[in-house]
Amino acid sequence: MTKINLVEQPDCSGKNRHYAGNQTPLKPSPIIRLPLGAVKAVGWLATQLDLMADGQVGRLDELSKFLNADSGWLGGPEAGWEEAPYWLRGYYDLSVLTGQPRLQETANRWIESVIVSQREDGYYGSDHNRLLKGVGGQEIVDIWPHAVMNDALISHYEATGDDRILSLLTRFFTFCSELPDHQFLPQMSWDYYENYREHFGDWKPRIQIKRAGDLMPHIFWLYNQTGDRWLLDLAIKVYHRTQPAMNQWLDNHTVHFSQRFRYPAQMFPVVGDERYLRMSELFYDGFMKTWGQMPRGAHAADERIRMGKIDPRQGIETCSLGELNKSHYILSEITGDSGYADRIEDITFNHLPASHAPDHRSLRYLTASNMPLSVAEMDFKNSGQHPVFTADSHRCCQHNTAQAWPSFVRHLWFATPDNGLIAWLYSPNTVTAKVGESGHTVRIQSNTSYPFGESVSLVIDVDNPVRFPLYCRIPGWSHGTEIRIGDEKAKFEAGEGKMIRIEREWQSGDVVQIQFAAEVSATTWPRSGAITIDRGPLSYSVRIKEDWTRESGGPDDWPRQSIKPASQWNYGLEVDPNDLSDSVTVSVSDRIPDQPWQESAAPIVLKVPAKRIPEWQTQIKHTVDSLRESPVKSSEPQESIDMIPMGCAHLRMSVLPVVSERSDARKWEDIPNPDEYMLDRLDQ
Repeated sequence: MTKINLVEQPDCSGKNRHYAGNQTPLKPSPIIRLPLGAVKAVGWLATQLDLMADGQVGRLDELSKFLNADSGWLGGPEAGWEEAPYWLRGYYDLSVLTGQPRLQETANRWIESVIVSQREDGYYGSDHNRLLKGVGGQEIVDIWPHAVMNDALISHYEATGDDRILSLLTRFFTFCSELPDHQFLPQMSWDYYENYREHFGDWKPRIQIKRAGDLMPHIFWLYNQTGDRWLLDLAIKVYHRTQPAMNQWLDNHTVHFSQRFRYPAQMFPVVGDERYLRMSELFYDGFMKTWGQMPRGAHAADERIRMGKIDPRQGIETCSLGELNKSHYILSEITGDSGYADRIEDITFNHLPASHAPDHRSLRYLTASNMPLSVAEMDFKNSGQHPVFTADSHRCCQHNTAQAWPSFVRHLWFATPDNGLIAWLYSPNTVTAKVGESGHTVRIQSNTSYPFGESVSLVIDVDNPVRFPLYCRIPGWSHGTEIRIGDEKAKFEAGEGKMIRIEREWQSGDVVQIQFAAEVSATTWPRSGAITIDRGPLSYSVRIKEDWTRESGGPDDWPRQSIKPASQWNYGLEVDPNDLSDSVTVSVSDRIPDQPWQESAAPIVLKVPAKRIPEWQTQIKHTVDSLRESPVKSSEPQESIDMIPMGCAHLRMSVLPVVSERSDARKWEDIPNPDEYMLDRLDQ
């Protein structure tokens, strides 16, 4: 007998017999992360990992000065700060997911060096960060590099069962708990914090004061392995000694925000107070309502938020893409709220691919939603080469990007407390896991062209029939979902934000067919009246032909490249945002290419009526002029333009004015330019 019903989240009344979720007194884990290697990428998704392995991430130890033999993480004299851990945590996962011997040998060499670096007092890593001394006699231990490296160590344990990791982390957190308060995340005045460079000769030691909350998931993970109760006290101490909100937007730095907004919610499992969950959402919603005037979770913080800089021409840092997703993965496990999965897909499918060259041999530091050029010296907080694609610069991003695609792959599936599995994210993959009371192994092949298609086929393979619940998340954009298993089927008209629970005795050859409903719609941005065209998990950009040009500098085999437009881009859309059914035509390719994330290979093309706005040009430092308030008049002839998924567009215009002859429409040149009224200070 098969039971199919709609639920808010998995049943948490039991305890998974095969995978360690939260142990008492922590609140139960609604979904439980599977070990590294349980999920394998297939199709276009596997291509991303293969390109990474042969590209910039997989060869970064040949390019980065922070990964040389003198690295402090390899026992050398270099400082051994965040750069190597940023790279290794993604590189290690990549080595397991691809199975490439070269990567595995390198990853294991780094892990061994980290393990043997541990001192008798429990500290591990470079001596440079062990005790930093200020000019006034201040002393501080910098643990931020460890908050990154712990991710790689935990991955190693999950992949190998190496018990040395449990000992290493237990001794390290004992070291942290025994540090005097003036050395461990010291509390300080804002003036002192801002003048860290003056006291310590560098700004780096202050980063830990804001980002120490990244240690909390590691502490909870270790507690769930060992049951040592003192770890929970340490987690609470870390939370309280992490710097609180600096203003109504939590923080003005994009990566700080991407990590910090989740910290209150991390307290929920240990204290059970839902106020902490609401606080995280308060910070996220407040930030996005002001700075997120662009599609799919991006926000205007080209390194930092800046007063008046809220137009979609502002960039988002590549580090932020990875860190936002990491926060959403962690919040997924804490809450079981499928809205976090929607956010992950938003970032992964609409912004991550465009931040990297299609061959994965370079990336850019900053990517904007409206960006018809990608050249040096644009109007970003971080100017210079940050919009240029390079392999050998962009210090933090070139290392931190290693986590992005591997993390997405490993979080496609989770275990559930009732000994089942949940398809949390969708892309072509296979998962192998233990299920049911007996712990039988099930293999599930996910056949899909998602996000370019709306159907998913889950093919079951088991050695023996086994009963377990299989959950399938319904994406927030799907307003009609049909599921079919053999002759049985069910349809859910309003299931968005929920999940389908299927319980039956599964046999090899069973197939679950899922059909989501994707409709073309428009997001209207209240501040400007501009719109973004959406369909399913993807938003769309004007198709701009890309002229990639080699720039000076960089290694011969790793060219630095800028991009200029080879076609028109300054369009407004002549559509009714409330009804696109008759004006937009959708064309979907029969075959998804191995690398679909490029302009020339976009698998979906929309035909949309539009008119050029010739007055809309680039202005400040090659940056597109600010949006004017819609509706806009245009005397140009109507055209049917191509629009492609944002993730395929390395030059893109995705937030566009509405062109109309409505009574309130004005010519572009008659509409005030917001830039002319921008206030740099609130008190002006």
